Parts: sequence; structure tokens; C-alpha cells
Amino acid sequence: MKKIIRMSLVAALLISGISTYAIDGNGEFNLHVIKNNGKLVSFALNKTQKANLTIYDKDGSVIYSENASGAEGILRTFSFEEFPEGTYFLEVEDNMKKAKYEINITNDAVLSRNAVSSVYKSDFAKNTSVATR
Repeated sequence: MKKIIRMSLVAALLISGISTYAIDGNGEFNLHVIKNNGKLVSFALNKTQKANLTIYDKDGSVIYSENASGAEGILRTFSFEEFPEGTYFLEVEDNMKKAKYEINITNDAVLSRNAVSSVYKSDFAKNTSVATR
């Protein structure tokens, strides 16, 4: 009986450890907001090795742009301390798709967890082996 209880406890600890490590992957690019701490925003792009990150203001003017890369994903932290209050957009683009996320800056900076828009590139479909009639 003690052996069954002990094994159940080990299994429960293992399952809870796996579930706390897992990140819900329902967003585009698997973008995950790690923390919004005042006007400091950290996010991760899981399973994305290369992407172009661009921040726009509401009028479409580019404020920041970079070609980011990482072996197993991309981790970035942005400070919006110097940004005036308003709405901005983070655009993430890789070789398959482009997604836009909203950043609202008031007393804090908040990056949306879900994409406002997402578009797959037409070049992506050319490299698939789908039969057409």
C-alpha cells in the first residue's frame, strides 16, 4: 500500500512539473508575454529561429526594427519608458507569416497575447507538395 501511495505521489509531482513548464501555444508564432512590469515588457517567440521585429506607432511610422535570431527561440525585453501614452504595434515576420500585436501604453505597457492580425505569405504555399486539380 505504501508503495502505491509513493508511486502516486511521484507521478503527481512529475505531472505537475510538466504542466507548470508547458506554455500554452495557441498564439501566432508561439509569442508568449513573459511579464509586463511597469513599462518593461518581456516576451518569447518559441520555436522561431529568425524573425524581423518591428515596432510601429498608430500612424504606421517605424520606431524600431531588428532582425532577431536564436537557436531555440527568441527572447526580447523592451522598455517603453520614453514612449508617450498611446497605442503601438509589434509586428513579427518570419519566412511563413506576419503577425501584428498591440501594445497599449498608459501608466504601464501591455503587450497583447493574441495577434490583432495574421497573414500567411504566398511564397510559403509554393514550397508545399499539395496536389491541385
